[in-house]
Amino acid sequence: MTAFYRPSWAEIDTSAVAANVGLLRHLVAPSRLCAVVKADGYGHGAVAVARAALEGGASMLAVGLVEEAVTLREAGIEAPVLMLTEAPPDGIEALCEIGATPTVYSEQGIAGVARAAARLGRPVAVHLKVDTGMHRVGADCGDVASLASLVAGVGPLSLGGLWTHFAVADEPADAFTALQIDRFEAAARAALAVGTRPEMLHAANSAGAIAHPRSRYDLVRCGIACYGHAPSAAVAETLAGLVGPGEGLRPALALKARVHAVRRLAAGERTSYGRNYELAEDSFLANVPLGYADGLRRQLGATAAEVLINGRRRRIAGTVTMDQLIVDCGTAADVQPGDEVVLIGRQGGEEVTAEEWAERLGTIVYEVLCGIGSRVPRCAV
Repeated sequence: MTAFYRPSWAEIDTSAVAANVGLLRHLVAPSRLCAVVKADGYGHGAVAVARAALEGGASMLAVGLVEEAVTLREAGIEAPVLMLTEAPPDGIEALCEIGATPTVYSEQGIAGVARAAARLGRPVAVHLKVDTGMHRVGADCGDVASLASLVAGVGPLSLGGLWTHFAVADEPADAFTALQIDRFEAAARAALAVGTRPEMLHAANSAGAIAHPRSRYDLVRCGIACYGHAPSAAVAETLAGLVGPGEGLRPALALKARVHAVRRLAAGERTSYGRNYELAEDSFLANVPLGYADGLRRQLGATAAEVLINGRRRRIAGTVTMDQLIVDCGTAADVQPGDEVVLIGRQGGEEVTAEEWAERLGTIVYEVLCGIGSRVPRCAV
């Protein structure tokens, strides 16, 4: 979008993405880094962050949908792109045609890629995903040898990678991650025993890359950390111990708006749907043009969430509505229409983080970032 009229936007610091990727690459070296840019780059804008990640040294990108891979190619991005699930039957050929790398974990998936490769008249390297305990998608560990042999036995196909995904790597003290690593290494040995050697092994997500060095193998797949956020407080603490004071991840997204209108109401008045917020004293209220249709949860006001205006924290006054929210600015007449409002990010010496939102809402930072809606323009800074 080149122009927008409602004064609300998300600023995306692409230099922060590049810096985060560079920091992670240094941490996991000599392993390579795959930047996960699915879900529109975790709400940051897939094309812009993909370019920034490659600039920072990522050697591969990963997506969750065929459409996401197509978007990258249409933007002129030629880097290797890994599809993280088996493509649906009618999407396999489109994926192979643009030169993206399919993931497979079933006989049907392998057969579908083989047919697409034959029709296109070109070889295709696939990555075989192993379910080591996440129990979402992936081949059973006991089936890896037979599926790897099946890939090797089809002329146009080769085994470009073997990989798995962790369930609790963001809890470094949980021993289940070590068990998953053991199962994965056993599956890799099983593939080797039948004469198939994957070109690369990869298991680590952001949490694995930071907190479980054993899982780094040839490649790590980092998502949330590329955008400047640790997967959990425990992983953040681990990272701080690895990179030292003053270093670390830089959040890449700031959510901002401008005050639309200001009005003064008397003590005792109640605001917004449900009239759940009562003014304790005569106060100035600011209207801000962002709402739950933009990804601000309706109940955010009930959690005593705050925004920044003129460098001060101000509480959201009542229920967030579809397009707007109300902010209690207190008794001082220091807020005017047009003033900048920071919902996520820094203003002066204050900061509201996506982690703060997540804690208030009982969720994770991933959901906060991915939930920022498409009505909010993304502006690279």
